[in-house]
Amino acid sequence: MAEDERDGKSDVENGKMIKEGGAVIENSGGSFYCLTIIGQIEGHYVLDNTQKTTKYDHVIPTLVALEESDNIDGIIILLNTLGGDVEAGLAISEVIASLSKPTASVVLGGGHSIGVPLAVSADRSFIVPSATMTIHPVRTNGLVLGVPQAFDYLEKMQNRIIDFIVKHSGVSEEHFRELINRTDTLVNDIGSILDGYEATKCGLIDEIGGIKEALAYLKEKTDK
Repeated sequence: MAEDERDGKSDVENGKMIKEGGAVIENSGGSFYCLTIIGQIEGHYVLDNTQKTTKYDHVIPTLVALEESDNIDGIIILLNTLGGDVEAGLAISEVIASLSKPTASVVLGGGHSIGVPLAVSADRSFIVPSATMTIHPVRTNGLVLGVPQAFDYLEKMQNRIIDFIVKHSGVSEEHFRELINRTDTLVNDIGSILDGYEATKCGLIDEIGGIKEALAYLKEKTDK
């Protein structure tokens, strides 16, 4: 029998997930779990070991454990991601959005591509002024058949992402689609790059702020 099964404690309570980029913050204001989402979001295919990755099959069980833990009052999510697997990133975003415990996200270096729905999935989203967010259409790698079904699939995937972002942020669908389809910003692609002020001005992110502001929000929500 494993040690965790003998003592009856979860991985979160034992601190095992700290090795995966998490930490538990405890003070008079409450007990908050810090989850980091960095590098590329790794999905169904394992990326090479030279890349920093966040594995969705690690993050999702951690979030479930946090939801059920009596020792955690809220979750702060720190983002510095290039994006990555679309379905994996969207799956993590849906889990975060479905949590009953207070959540706050902070975009630090970047919240690019599928990092956008991850950023807005929390109850309250923050971004530091120097951070950036890249918004562009869905891309795909590998063999693509030149048939209507293939393009229909990409369009449906794009609509799923847009619907999620619009639902969980203050940006309008019309303006977000304009940001996706801009042709005067990215050199080899279409889309937009927003800094912290631009992301909050358009309603994509709730407010400018960092760790202090995010923890203050969580403490306020827990009333401790």
